[in-house]
Amino acid sequence: MSPNETPGWVTFPSGTDQIQGYLALPEPRADRLPPVVLMAHENLGVTEHRQDVTRRYAAQGFACLTVNMFSRVGGRPPQDYTTVEERRAKAFLAATDEQAVPDFEAALDYLAGRGDVDTSRAAAVGFCLGGGTVLVWATRTDRLRCVVPLYGLPVLPPEYSPTGRPRSRIEAAESVRCPVQAHYGQADQFIPLDEVRQLKQALARSGQSTELHLHPDAGHAYHDDTHPNYHSKAAQETDRLTFDFLHAHLDR
Repeated sequence: MSPNETPGWVTFPSGTDQIQGYLALPEPRADRLPPVVLMAHENLGVTEHRQDVTRRYAAQGFACLTVNMFSRVGGRPPQDYTTVEERRAKAFLAATDEQAVPDFEAALDYLAGRGDVDTSRAAAVGFCLGGGTVLVWATRTDRLRCVVPLYGLPVLPPEYSPTGRPRSRIEAAESVRCPVQAHYGQADQFIPLDEVRQLKQALARSGQSTELHLHPDAGHAYHDDTHPNYHSKAAQETDRLTFDFLHAHLDR
């Protein structure tokens, strides 16, 4: 796939499975290849909104690949639910860290083999479900220059966890291996502010350059302009901070 053929869907191997991703490339430059941003979607999957955000990142000069973490279950989050809470739980269980993190490593391998992007300058950005994924990935790899999780759950409740017990990202956060810029809404109805504060403290213990932004009056999913919780001021500020952060770490 050449730049004029993107944005579009690609497929790459992860172990014995084939994983889908939505890829958008920026306009080519004569002086060097574009840096890479791996994007991790929320529990709704690779929606039209998520594809649009992928294209927005390409417009900023990044080769952006959103990995479909539901590739093994038909490309969409599980549909056999009766309540919204059951839908969320089944989505998280279909995209566990144990499965998703190797898929993102495989996505980076795929991009490295293309020859039209620079994977030595790579970052990851994640939203909700994917926010937790990229934070965990940052504790397990040295291939990322930075990560940006947006409203990732600091603690997965038992029903979202494959062990049936709460799974804390707070405990893992002090082991991140690259700079982190995290974003949360101060009015998030799903994520307790106390957990956000604990996560900020854990990130500070990592020895990496970390920052956590708490956006006033913004609820969960505030960045999604198709969601009832969309908060334009917080979303715009998040984009400004995120793009500045990514450019600072990937343009060198």
